[in-house]
Amino acid sequence: MSRIFLAISFWALLGGTILTAQDTFQPKPVDDTDNKGLIYNKEVAFNMRLHTNGFAMGVDFGRLRTYYKTRTFHVELGELKHHKEYRTNLDRSSATGRISRAFIYGKQNNFFVLRGGIGEKRYFSEKAKYKGVAIGISYKGGPSIGLLKPYYLELLSTENNNSPFLSTVSVKYSEKVHDAFLDPWNIFGSSSWVKGFDEISLVPGLHGQFAVHFDWGAFDEYLKAVEAGVMVDVFFRKVPIMVEVPNVENRPFFLNLYINLLLGKRS
Repeated sequence: MSRIFLAISFWALLGGTILTAQDTFQPKPVDDTDNKGLIYNKEVAFNMRLHTNGFAMGVDFGRLRTYYKTRTFHVELGELKHHKEYRTNLDRSSATGRISRAFIYGKQNNFFVLRGGIGEKRYFSEKAKYKGVAIGISYKGGPSIGLLKPYYLELLSTENNNSPFLSTVSVKYSEKVHDAFLDPWNIFGSSSWVKGFDEISLVPGLHGQFAVHFDWGAFDEYLKAVEAGVMVDVFFRKVPIMVEVPNVENRPFFLNLYINLLLGKRS
């Protein structure tokens, strides 16, 4: 009887020790917060950029390589302005009988730029996995095509003698109209913005951009990010945006600071 009691006591003690050991030495649950992998494969983002002398809008197509690296392809269209541009409006309603448009004094061409190329986006951390802000850098570059559109002004004219008011004529800059084009008292205002689109000429070039990237939820389905950076555009010849006079010179390159808003989706 005592042997049976001792056997039962032994197995009870052994079972209790095993259970205690299981409670004491239970393996720690695996923490997978450091595991690396891809949640999404690609992303599409629409961007709106304001820079020192102009603006741009475009779209970026991204391929996610790792948590920290995304390869991007981009295309965008924007406008570059000369740093000497300023808009003014001279009231000529009493002389012409109609309201004049504001104009940019000395401007001879609008300059639009179509950019395309490749780039990368790299994150410094994975904070975005916890709904924080992921910080990184982005850089891109490639070819550009500049689009020069003549800038037309409405100049006062005395050709219509049957009206008590002065008439106007739409004129683009040339050496023949140099003095009249730059005489502020002869300018009624700018012509229609669409005038001159049938006279566009092309200027090839290159561009590059570098920015600090802030992403709210870098690996969420919806992309919400802001960039602040610097961009450079270089063209193969001088870009004639303004009429060159003392202290006003055109250049073949543009250096701008910018802020870019990106909104998109990953899949």
